[in-house]
Amino acid sequence: MDKTFFSFGHGFSARALAERLVPQGWRIIGTTRSADKLDEIAATGVEPVQWPGTDVSPLLREAPYLLISAGPGADGDPVLNAMHDEIAKIAPKLRWAGYLSTTGVYGDHGGDWVDEDTALTPATKRGQARVEAEAAWRAIPDLPLHIFRLAGIYGPGRGPFAKVRKGTARRIIKKGQVFSRIHVEDIAQALELSLARPDPGAIYNLCDDDPAPPQDVIGHAADLLGLPMPEAIDFETAEMTPMARSFYAESKKVRNDRIKDALGWQPKYPDYRSGLAAMLADSAD
Repeated sequence: MDKTFFSFGHGFSARALAERLVPQGWRIIGTTRSADKLDEIAATGVEPVQWPGTDVSPLLREAPYLLISAGPGADGDPVLNAMHDEIAKIAPKLRWAGYLSTTGVYGDHGGDWVDEDTALTPATKRGQARVEAEAAWRAIPDLPLHIFRLAGIYGPGRGPFAKVRKGTARRIIKKGQVFSRIHVEDIAQALELSLARPDPGAIYNLCDDDPAPPQDVIGHAADLLGLPMPEAIDFETAEMTPMARSFYAESKKVRNDRIKDALGWQPKYPDYRSGLAAMLADSAD
């Protein structure tokens, strides 16, 4: 079995997957826009490539596994914009292709549950761009595509602890607001399971089992640190960037039954409490 894996936009989730695959003898090729990150990626056992800026076509042709983590921008999907024809050529030879999307494609559901069959009605431009990108990837003939719709990602170095420690964390209160989340290690586990059992055309939600109001997560982080409870601020009057405010335009709880049934996936961190506790323990070590 050829264990060569090409990773477009080798970021947080892709690196977590590589940590699982490299010790198993996989050859991982990962792209980054920044030359400053090449050495950092290489230190993880991944072959770093600066892209755009390098002709990656020869490397793509060597890899039967493909992961796309790069999100769409104002001009659409950056990978398809640059590499559509090349990917279309190699599509029949690929064993597995994965696209990391977002649960933002479902839009706002007033705190109700959504699953993979829920209509895509994004409430933000970012969500609409994801819907369009998903459709563009699905339109490539013979591409063994798997779409993973990720909830809010957290994990080592990406969580509420730093802001709570600095005293800059706030508990933004919006009545009925609820989000789903996913620990990065649980994303990596799901991708690894899918690699072992390809099912082209599959779409999976990736989230934990406990959707929760964002202020509860901030409050629990403060409790774990033994620090004062961050101030509660009403959403309507809170000073927020347009980007931060846009996240509150959507409220929903995301179901993950499909990937559990199909692949036997079970989140290592089924709720934010277990995930935050593990992060704090790791940082203490």
